Amino acid sequence: MLKNKKIILGITASIAAYKIPYLVRLLIKKGADVQVIMTNNAKNLVSDHTLATLSKRPVLCDFFSHNNNGTRNSHVDMGNWADMMIIAPLSANTLGKMANGITDNLLLATYLAADCPVYIAPAMNKNMYNHPSTQKNIKTLQSFGNILISPQKGELANGLSGIGRMEEPENIVKFIANDLKRKTV
Repeated sequence: MLKNKKIILGITASIAAYKIPYLVRLLIKKGADVQVIMTNNAKNLVSDHTLATLSKRPVLCDFFSHNNNGTRNSHVDMGNWADMMIIAPLSANTLGKMANGITDNLLLATYLAADCPVYIAPAMNKNMYNHPSTQKNIKTLQSFGNILISPQKGELANGLSGIGRMEEPENIVKFIANDLKRKTV
């Protein structure tokens, strides 16, 4: 179901970002073409070099290239290129910005310009996830047609246990494949 699919994989600043290289590998093994876009703060949690190696594409973070040649990363072109967008992990910060149309980075601008299904996989502390504003933002994104890959209960990075764990990469791939299969039947 993912063979030859053009996927934008958005990565935000959640500790669950450490799982994303494995997700990239799984998507590539399924035959997908993966373009990673990450927030600048996400680069503090997972290496863009690792992601570029696994995806076989440069990782994008900014609207303009840092090599001073004026190269522009067009969020509109990327939004039109993609067959789907996956934002995993999705932090509470980016979730709130998405729900309110704020585009202060390349990932958010690409999300707003995307003309494809968008899968979101939140990951955060249980109190953040359960907060009424987060729940409202999730419902808002779902009302826009975004597809929620629900976080799981379990041990969280802060040592507490509860809801907020990003779904495991293999389950994200299964969820998306099943969703695509369901839609083609």
